[in-house]
Amino acid sequence: MTDREDFLNRVRTALHDAEVALHNGDAGFRRAIWSRNEPVSILGAWRNAYGQGEVEDVLRFLEQSFSGCASYEFELQTFDVIGDAAYTAGLEHTSAIVDGELRTYTLRATQVYRREGGDWKVAHRHADTVTEPDAAEDR
Repeated sequence: MTDREDFLNRVRTALHDAEVALHNGDAGFRRAIWSRNEPVSILGAWRNAYGQGEVEDVLRFLEQSFSGCASYEFELQTFDVIGDAAYTAGLEHTSAIVDGELRTYTLRATQVYRREGGDWKVAHRHADTVTEPDAAEDR
């Protein structure tokens, strides 16, 4: 199996499972896929974080906010593996209970990974909501 095939398999299994668990209120799987080496960072749809302590604060906040994941799909648009670094960019389509209310939304998400001890770990995540263009912008 090539590095690219191995990495893509990881994205389709462990990373996917971590997101489903998070949207069910369990950030344990996402914690497990995050690097324990600095630097780590999140530029999030809700909160930003720089360093291990702040990343942990965001994970606690998210697991308290989410429950009842009805669906999660990662629409991978591009990825690459270069040595011990990799990235993914795509759309996350989610339907889950957020602070007690069912919400369905799409995030644009980019993640940067490092291979550590033979395993891929997330070092950076950027996500923001996808919004429909304003009618005035289409003219």
